[in-house]
Amino acid sequence: MKIEQLSNYDDNSIIAADLVIVGAGPAGLTIAAQCAKTGRKVLIVESGLELENPAHSALNEVESVGQPQSEAQSRKRIEFHSPQARFWSQEAQPFGVRCRALGGSTHAWAGKSAPFDGIDFKVRSWVPNSGWPVDREQMDSYILRAMDVLNLSPKEPPGRFDKEGLHSFYWQFARSRVDRLDVMRFGSEFMAQRPDNVDVLLNATVTRVGLSPDGSRFSYLDVASIEGKRARIRATQCVLAASGIENARLLLASNDVHSNGIGNHHDVVGRYLMDHPGARVGAIPPDQIAVLTKLFGFFGVHHNGRAHMFMHGLALTPEIQEREKLLNAAVYFSTERAPDDPWDALKRLARRHSTKVGRDLLTVAAGSGLIVKGLGMKVLSDGRTPKALKDIVINTAIRMSPNLVANEFQDHGVPHKLVGLRIEAISEQIPNPDSRISLSSRKDRFGVPLAKVAWQINDVERQTLLRTAELSRTALVGAGLPAPRLEDWALERRPEDIVIIDMAHTLGTTRMSADAKTGVVDQNCRVHGLPNLYVAGGSVFPTSGHANPTLMILAFAIRLADHLNSNVAGFEASASGWDRTLETH
Repeated sequence: MKIEQLSNYDDNSIIAADLVIVGAGPAGLTIAAQCAKTGRKVLIVESGLELENPAHSALNEVESVGQPQSEAQSRKRIEFHSPQARFWSQEAQPFGVRCRALGGSTHAWAGKSAPFDGIDFKVRSWVPNSGWPVDREQMDSYILRAMDVLNLSPKEPPGRFDKEGLHSFYWQFARSRVDRLDVMRFGSEFMAQRPDNVDVLLNATVTRVGLSPDGSRFSYLDVASIEGKRARIRATQCVLAASGIENARLLLASNDVHSNGIGNHHDVVGRYLMDHPGARVGAIPPDQIAVLTKLFGFFGVHHNGRAHMFMHGLALTPEIQEREKLLNAAVYFSTERAPDDPWDALKRLARRHSTKVGRDLLTVAAGSGLIVKGLGMKVLSDGRTPKALKDIVINTAIRMSPNLVANEFQDHGVPHKLVGLRIEAISEQIPNPDSRISLSSRKDRFGVPLAKVAWQINDVERQTLLRTAELSRTALVGAGLPAPRLEDWALERRPEDIVIIDMAHTLGTTRMSADAKTGVVDQNCRVHGLPNLYVAGGSVFPTSGHANPTLMILAFAIRLADHLNSNVAGFEASASGWDRTLETH
């Protein structure tokens, strides 16, 4: 495997590959690894470098003309997204979170994974534009393979709750095979594997997806580096795996052959933009945390010699969704830090950001036990600590105290003083054609129009979040558990006042459909009307479910790789006359 930067090539080089993949996130890297096994030459094109940096992160800028809009939403987005995404800013990305680097979005994720439900794939009379051209059962084998890629267990803990239209739902955390104290970061995982027949071209931003003159097939990619070098990549097949925003933006902006953009004969590209509307619905007071944590905390499952960590929450049953015409939704429980958390005080002092030095010094002194524990975790995370010892300690800890280990993962080995348990809800969205990505009049440094985002939050999502809050309280009280204090908007039934943010799960903008009039790609993720251009990632999802999408994204990526591998001979024959000479630099 070779990893090179476009800036090291001669200007206007011609680069050739059998298969070119745009985007080095989870989908792109997984497809590359699967397709390289056939012996084809696979080239991954990534806009960023191995790690994130400010110059490439600036290319993630979008123009937002929809939700979120309020100050409360902005504050909550900063609170939620900024701790995970190093170079993210509310000003540049008022919608979504994108990371331009090898590994893509996994630079900013928490590893949270879960499969979609069977109902998510079905046509539902109360959900307009619902239904997938594939069934959930057809995806079972691919989900299992995706779980293996993500280092997940196919087994999960038994159901522990079923009351008032809510039942147990489990999220699992994808643990790194490289860093035992981190979730999976696809860049470092890919570098550790270094599959044969795969080359990676970094610092190469795609500026155009080129078609043949008659518009009948994919022909080339034009790419540019931050420094201004340009090149053209010719390939037999191309997969766009550059995120829900970027996939649509590239198709729309590549309009030299078809004026409306590629795959957009029926004005569907960029439409049906979905995310997972998220909102805080209530809280559990500090003196009752232990009771709820025991039931809705973290659980360890032993599988194939390793301990796997699950988080227990509650999801709406299919029956209540149909009966009350609700969307699929779930609640999960997350800890809340104390205002006098010693680690936060220590960080303020170390960075000279403290406005009340005396108070912060007292806080650090009072929390010295937590700080000593944190220093112990830092020793465990040190690269000089033997991996075998780490495995023994971590696997044992997950089996004996999964809640403790979950906190270590989430807080990067730094224990915090906690004061409560928040109840957070996450909902599916209806596929709304007016919620969309289009092209802005503003352009990036390469002259490509920015994505203009008009994300819409619909009444049905607000109603679903309200009912989920109400049902959660009723179910917990009915089970003899502590009653949560619901947010005022839920107590007073004011869904219009819910502070909703996007969860950075951008979906639906190149949706899958059997009919080209209602979607962008077919059931094999091939752009309708083009034999050799494909799209991968959450942008192909016709509906969003409520589950974090990475597991399903990888399941469909593996399915797409199988399809590409099954058609190798035919495409190699059709490309036999092409110039495949790689111009050296």
